Amino acid sequence: MYLHHVAAYVPAAVVTNEHFTRLNGLSTDWIIERTGIRERRKAGPAENTNTMAIAAVGRALAAAPSFGAGQADEIDLIVAGTYTPHDTIYTVAHAVQRHLGIADIPTVSISSACSSLLNAVEIVEGYFALGKARRALVVVSEHNTAYNNEADAVAGHLWGDGASALLISKDRLSPNDLHIRQVITGGAATIGRADEAVTLKPVEKGIVMPHGRDVFQWACTYMARVTQQLLTANGLVVGQLNYLVPHQANQRISNNVVKQLGLDPARAVSNIERLGNTGCAGAAIGLAAIWDAVQAGDNIVVTVFGGGYSYGAMLLTK
Repeated sequence: MYLHHVAAYVPAAVVTNEHFTRLNGLSTDWIIERTGIRERRKAGPAENTNTMAIAAVGRALAAAPSFGAGQADEIDLIVAGTYTPHDTIYTVAHAVQRHLGIADIPTVSISSACSSLLNAVEIVEGYFALGKARRALVVVSEHNTAYNNEADAVAGHLWGDGASALLISKDRLSPNDLHIRQVITGGAATIGRADEAVTLKPVEKGIVMPHGRDVFQWACTYMARVTQQLLTANGLVVGQLNYLVPHQANQRISNNVVKQLGLDPARAVSNIERLGNTGCAGAAIGLAAIWDAVQAGDNIVVTVFGGGYSYGAMLLTK
């Protein structure tokens, strides 16, 4: 498989830490020390999971004419991931399909917490292997602020909104394509407090994270472990890794994973400081940010961990 392009969309509205200082008495320095977050984006009144996904798709297709910009009917598979749907029946994948006007293709929406990005890519891998598709659109979008309880002093300050779209083909379309060499995912619902560490219950005031220490511990463990597993399986050492794009949940988690791997911190991609936790869209947004900087021969690993628990890593080479 080949990643032809990736693009991101984040809302214009910025919510700074001072908002939570006024609301909950949490100091800016305390939030930065604990999370690395200084500000996050918030969807506007006319925006939602679906509209942000469509905006990201538009940017991806506009930047990649060889994939089919203006010829979107070449796309024969749409897979979308989110845990903050605008509508659980007319899903984000359906919204993207309707916007593009592509009839009669497989259209799938999934939810596997913050690891949905790599689960979506793995679904594409299956369709490609079965000969059921050749050009796929993966979309990840989160409208966390629609569900979040800002008055929650434990986790209310963590969340931001955003979306990203990835154009994936079975065959190489351009010299600039990134080769998706391997994807590894797994469920880890049998460990720790997976069943209660992170929950989203709108009637109980939204996204709740009562066991942050448990999430931190297992996220650090699994993201480092699966990254090393992926590198070893492909005959690579950490020194050959040009970029690590971790799930953008907490800067301390990213720092811990980097330390475990023995990776130069400068090679780790981070958008947490300005975007907060954007769920399953965070790593894809990070990948979009470095797209133009990637050079021939570079190796990139995207690694994720989601509440529930689930994890994964993907190796890309240019």
